Amino acid sequence: MENIEESPADERAQTPPERGLLHIWQSAGPSAQLPPERVLLSRPVLQTALGEHHGLLLTQGGLVYSFGELLWRDVSVPVSTPLLEGSLLGKTVVHVAAGGFHCGALSEQGNIFMWGENTAGQCGLTEKGRAANITVSEPSPVSVVDNDVVPPAAVRVVDLAFGREHSLALSAQNELWAWGSGCQLGLVTSAFPVWRPQKVEHLAGRHVIQVSCGAYHSLALVRSLPPKNYNTQNPPEKRERGQSPHYSVTEKEESFTVDGGHYCPLGVELTEVMTEESSQKRRGPRRRLQPGGRSAGSSPGSAAGSCPYSEDGKTNTKQKNLPVGTRLEPDGLTETDGSPKSHPLSGWRSNKNSALSDERELQNLLQKLSGHSLETPDISGLGDTDSLSSYTSDDSCVSSTPSTDRLTSSYKEESLITSQTNKNSGLSVSYSSSPVCLEDVRLSLEAEKRALQGQKSSSLTNINQRGKASTNRRRSLPGTPTRGSPRQRRSCASRPSSAGRMHSAAPKEAGDGLPSLDTEVWSWGRGSEGQLGHGDQLARLQPLCIKSLKGEEVIQVAAGSHHSLALTAHCQVYSWGSNMCGQLGHVNSPVTVPQQAKLSDGLRVWDVSAGQSHSLLLADGDCVQPVLLYCGQQQEPTSAQSERSHRGQRSHHRSPNRAESYTVRPTLLPFCMEMGYVSSVCSGGQSCAVLADHNIMGFISAIHELASRERQFYCWLSSMRKLLLTPLRNRESASSLLGEPCTHLFFSLCESFARLSALIGRHSTSLTYFLHDVQGCDVTSLPLLTHTEHFLDIYKEYCSSVGNFQVMGGFQPLYKLSLECLGSQQTVLAQLCVSDQAVSGDVDLVSLLYWPLQQLHQYSRVLLKLAACYDVLTTEYQSLHQGCSQYESLSSSLLRRKKEAENTFHFWKTHSGKTEDLRLAQRRVVCESSNRSLTLQNAGRFSNHWFILFNDALVHTQGAIPSQSIFSTHHVYPLTCLWVKPVTEDSSGLYAIKITCPEESFTVVASTPQEKNKWLRSLNQALDQVLGGGGQGSSPGVMGMSRTASYTFTGEGRFKDAQYTGGWLAGRVHGRGTMKWPDGRTYVGNFKNGVEDGYGESVIPNKVLAKPDSYQGHWKDGKIHGFGKYKYASGEVYEGCFSDGQRHGYGMLSSGKLAKKSSSVFIGHWVHDKKTGYGVYDDITRGEKYMGLWLDEQRHGTAVVVTQYGVYYEGTFKDNKMSGPGLLVSDDDTAFHGEFSDDWTVNGKGVLTLANGDCLEGLFNGEWSAGLKVVGTYTKPVAEELEHKDRNSLLRLGQYVVPAGQRWLCVFDECWSRLGCDTAGKGERTIAWENIAVSITSARRHSPDLTRSQTKVLESLELIPQHGVPVTTANYDNIRRYLTKACETPLHPLGWLVETLVTVYRMTYVGVGSNRRLLRQAVLEVQGYLIHFFSIVRFLFPGLPDDGGIIPEPPASKGRHDSNTAEQGVLVVCCSSLLLPLLLPRLYPPLFTLYCLQEEQEEAQYWDRILRLNKQPDQSLLSFLGVQEKFWPVWMSILGEKKQIVSSSKDACFVSAVETLQQISTTFTPSDKLLVIQKTFEELTQEIKPMLHGDFLWCMDDLLPLFLYLVLRARIRNLGAEVNMIEDLMDPNVQHGELGLMFTTLKACYIQIQQESTT
Repeated sequence: MENIEESPADERAQTPPERGLLHIWQSAGPSAQLPPERVLLSRPVLQTALGEHHGLLLTQGGLVYSFGELLWRDVSVPVSTPLLEGSLLGKTVVHVAAGGFHCGALSEQGNIFMWGENTAGQCGLTEKGRAANITVSEPSPVSVVDNDVVPPAAVRVVDLAFGREHSLALSAQNELWAWGSGCQLGLVTSAFPVWRPQKVEHLAGRHVIQVSCGAYHSLALVRSLPPKNYNTQNPPEKRERGQSPHYSVTEKEESFTVDGGHYCPLGVELTEVMTEESSQKRRGPRRRLQPGGRSAGSSPGSAAGSCPYSEDGKTNTKQKNLPVGTRLEPDGLTETDGSPKSHPLSGWRSNKNSALSDERELQNLLQKLSGHSLETPDISGLGDTDSLSSYTSDDSCVSSTPSTDRLTSSYKEESLITSQTNKNSGLSVSYSSSPVCLEDVRLSLEAEKRALQGQKSSSLTNINQRGKASTNRRRSLPGTPTRGSPRQRRSCASRPSSAGRMHSAAPKEAGDGLPSLDTEVWSWGRGSEGQLGHGDQLARLQPLCIKSLKGEEVIQVAAGSHHSLALTAHCQVYSWGSNMCGQLGHVNSPVTVPQQAKLSDGLRVWDVSAGQSHSLLLADGDCVQPVLLYCGQQQEPTSAQSERSHRGQRSHHRSPNRAESYTVRPTLLPFCMEMGYVSSVCSGGQSCAVLADHNIMGFISAIHELASRERQFYCWLSSMRKLLLTPLRNRESASSLLGEPCTHLFFSLCESFARLSALIGRHSTSLTYFLHDVQGCDVTSLPLLTHTEHFLDIYKEYCSSVGNFQVMGGFQPLYKLSLECLGSQQTVLAQLCVSDQAVSGDVDLVSLLYWPLQQLHQYSRVLLKLAACYDVLTTEYQSLHQGCSQYESLSSSLLRRKKEAENTFHFWKTHSGKTEDLRLAQRRVVCESSNRSLTLQNAGRFSNHWFILFNDALVHTQGAIPSQSIFSTHHVYPLTCLWVKPVTEDSSGLYAIKITCPEESFTVVASTPQEKNKWLRSLNQALDQVLGGGGQGSSPGVMGMSRTASYTFTGEGRFKDAQYTGGWLAGRVHGRGTMKWPDGRTYVGNFKNGVEDGYGESVIPNKVLAKPDSYQGHWKDGKIHGFGKYKYASGEVYEGCFSDGQRHGYGMLSSGKLAKKSSSVFIGHWVHDKKTGYGVYDDITRGEKYMGLWLDEQRHGTAVVVTQYGVYYEGTFKDNKMSGPGLLVSDDDTAFHGEFSDDWTVNGKGVLTLANGDCLEGLFNGEWSAGLKVVGTYTKPVAEELEHKDRNSLLRLGQYVVPAGQRWLCVFDECWSRLGCDTAGKGERTIAWENIAVSITSARRHSPDLTRSQTKVLESLELIPQHGVPVTTANYDNIRRYLTKACETPLHPLGWLVETLVTVYRMTYVGVGSNRRLLRQAVLEVQGYLIHFFSIVRFLFPGLPDDGGIIPEPPASKGRHDSNTAEQGVLVVCCSSLLLPLLLPRLYPPLFTLYCLQEEQEEAQYWDRILRLNKQPDQSLLSFLGVQEKFWPVWMSILGEKKQIVSSSKDACFVSAVETLQQISTTFTPSDKLLVIQKTFEELTQEIKPMLHGDFLWCMDDLLPLFLYLVLRARIRNLGAEVNMIEDLMDPNVQHGELGLMFTTLKACYIQIQQESTT
């Protein structure tokens, strides 16, 4: 495209934008350069893309413009008036890309639109009409579909890159997709063109960051795999699809490992077909020449001459072995018709002017293959150069029809060997087409292959070149899915500035949001110019990692037509490939591996682009504004151009030819300073373009300044690591010179320096990406604002590591080490120093390592500049201003730390040897009193006191010889446990400060008020810093009164040598903490005023038993006090109340299996660690249970004893044995009532009553189980007296037992105590409710694993209900609901009470206690519980009436409350109806068991009658029971169907009533059982009513037989126990009502059945 002169601004650009300014020009070098043309558009240009002879512009709003030679439309559009692509309107395009002769656009949704030439399928459309439709004139959608998932899913694309005949797309999942033709696709296929995008499987599982396309090769920037994957995969025997082409090869014969990374996948070098092109130039759709002369329009045919190797890689045997010098020419190549003549050797041509000898040619070939330097004369390239500026150039003549050989299919015609000149070594080898025999090439290749295989090498080239990198085995194994879900990238795509190059479309960030620098460069495609960078000129069918760029931190790649560029985070450029026009920016050899471009000092490149034969670089210079650097052909005179053009028409070269004048190193373009602030560069064909911005309000310059400084800073950090730190760290003598502590500190310094360097490198790269897309990025997304905490932490860590090293005096030996290590390189190191850092010619390492801290101030300054560009009310301003403040604050803080480290170093240098053991790396001196500015109050005249305040401790040193400063002792007071309080000045005139420590307090006196304030301020600031404040200090006296800290006690006392961690208050332990003693004692819990107080857990070792005691519970004033659980080392467990460290109150003691004595359980009352009061002792080993009074650990008073053999005793105990009157009843009802002298030993008067009623009265002596001696009278009663006597003997049970009202008072006392009452009913009600709320709240706080329902119940119980108001029926229901919730929650005092009462009841009446003679006591005990419980409830709810009181009910209310509602509309409250439903369900099992045992004989009789009578059919049974026939049912309903009852029917009558009565066994309380009886009567009445007419009233004569039938058919087990329980515990208010009558009926039926005759 011709360079167009500047034209007046278009009418569309009345107000040209300040951003996105486009400048474009031809790449002719800096000399005789025409000024770049400014493209004036009304909208800012976001991105530009250049192809061979055309270009695309993307402007704000997603509009796309085209310019240049648009061959698919037969138009030529000047860049000054670009053509709008109307079909893309409304698509919101975010990215454009240009290939050689085709275009692409990417929408915000990730959809692709393509147009242009499609001869090779590069536009990716369907195969319909591909022969005729070789161009796509309008943008057409191309879908990328992933068929590997079910169902197939559309792939969202975020970046595009195009070559001449291929297209690549990068997906949102960081996977690569390709379509088109050629090996540069990287696909495992031999069928070309590839019309639909296919995934590049060789990079599957890898995180592709960026992709770029050359003419016939591709580059990808890929994130490296994490180090953990080193050598985790064994090299496979056979490589399958998607596996790595690299082989791990172990060298045995060689001293190094041959790197297999550059192995060609099929091991052959590809030949290029040389074709001839006519001199006529054609416009319109171009028909490209095919291999062997076939045109693009010809049908696919044989292409035997396309490659000397067939598909299997073997030699084509049809080719002759021709002597050297034989000339090979194609036979009759044609261009116009579609029937070319094919020739087996048409792929080779000789150069007519070739003058090389056989030896020279062979030598060149060997050098190319082996990489060894060969000394040969300088021979210039003999071929004529060809103009590359025309769109019909030889280089653009391509093949797009599939070939039979997969290696050469659709390759463009390039020469196999190209000319290459090495100016440094004077070596010039012509790689032009030579008359070397094809067989010789084959033999050479095979010979070298055999030689390499003998060395177990899988590479074909340049072993020496790659040997040095072989030890670092590649960890980039493709096909391994190692990354997780990729981050969703921004919808605003990147702004690529060359064909297929992109800056920030793909997420380059690692996990923390910053770009990763651990990258690799992969390349594939044609490599005839070395553009793949693998050290050879072989093609690669699949992506292959370039080993030499591993670890170079590449952040961007760019591909020219036949050369490649890689930009590193260190602002260095690596280039490789064709260097005909000097486009690589260096003249190093070989060009087949990446070499560093020669940049002038002070230039730091941060953007690169590559065109057809030039490279354009964007770099930082001396000023903030970027500069442009150019590599490539220089502008030549017109005559020279025309002469070359004339010669080029005769040339048969197909590869880029060497320019006669080109730059050796990148050259500065002088006009760049007039463009403004360039943000990106773009190259394509022979054109260059840049996007620039005007400096609006200083915003652009501030962003560029920030990025430029950060890049410069990273380069400096990298140089520091490379030149100084790494050599010193690797020095063997480092440890001996530095000493052990300093060596560790130096290594730590190096590590923190490396972390800082890594952060800056990633940040500078992120800023570079930000600049590329400065129009689309939000300033609040700057990493300095989004990662502020990370930056602050890294800088703090680095400053601390340098300061620690300095404090320990490490810099002096380090300087000596540097002299020894670096030697003559000191001058190189001096270059790193800023001008003021060098002291007398020597390198000041301290200043050098502190220099990175200055960057924080630069951050603050630039952020302030940026903030000035926004209004103060905007979020951008707020964010920038906050960031500025944070970095400025940190800068000041770190400078203070630096000063502190310097002062501390000088302090130790001055006072070395005196207190060297106090010298720690992290410790800094704040101030000291060597000038006697501070002394101890009341100190002796000759004593010398020296106070040193460090940042972590106050040190008090004292001695007796002040003149010599010899100190005898020193005390270290950690600041974490130091409290400072100024003493108010009094008449004494002392300026004193009181210092409080955990174990002592002292007062120091300052010499002047100024000294006092200075010390006070220093102490408070140091305390604030230690306690996590900003180090600014607080008001004196209140600084950290309450804090959390660790301390080890040293003084005498309970805590001697104990280590404490937890809360403090004014010098005393307070709050939650942990105390550990050296002997193993621990306490974890609450403290108050220096002692344990509150809930805590303690462990006390027992050395004798080698097991610890443990306690969990409450403490008070340093002693166990309250409720808790104590586990003894002996195995005993006590759970109950303590007072002053002793068991006191209610408690249960269980002796475990480890006890030496018998296993037992005691539950009852304790006084001062002894059993005293009522208690139950279960001797499990002996099978006896004692229920009675105790005194000082002995049984003393009235009691009951039962044994496992059914023996029952009640009487008095004295001195732990039976003594005095007592009653003993055996299991067979034999009873003795008399005097006892010892356990089970009778001695004195007594009466023995036998089971049959016979009596023996007199003097008894002896043990009950061994036999009694009797002196007395035997009496046999008459028959009529027997029943009366028996009844009297039963009535005598219970005369020696403890009254039920006096049992378990300790349990109720504990409940009263929890409510805050000293004794029962004596206390404040409001305090009681507050205690309840506090206990519930603290329980919730200490129980994080509560379920949701439990939490809701506790939340409802925390609310204090209305308790002082008069009780109504509604309030009464609320009270009942509250009590129900409270009793179900053990954390509530009432819940604890219920739970404990259940425990003691079961301990009493379960097991051995299941003795039928205990029934009466068990019932009375339940009634006693209700009385005490009701008194507590009435205390909490004083509005409740006394037991049996009445609550008036509103007349409108018709509710029934547990059948307590009388007809007068009143509610009777009694303790049984209110509290039995809460207690009895839990007490039911042991109580009902006693009832069953009591009624055992009667139950046997009853059940026998039940079984016998139930054998009769219904009608027979009704008749037997005397039921009138009018009540007999006639019909029964079975599953809704009525059936007649016949004489044989059984269990068919009154079924509903029978089933209702059976439910009596499923209820617990008497009230519920009475309700069941009531429902049974109702059901019976409902069934009888249909048989009778009119109103019906029951009479007992009719009712009793019917109900008797129901009881018989219900077959209720233990009905006698049910009846007796109801009778004993029913509400007395209902005994004489309707319910009482119904119950009497049931009882009468039971008695009737029991007495039924068995005959």
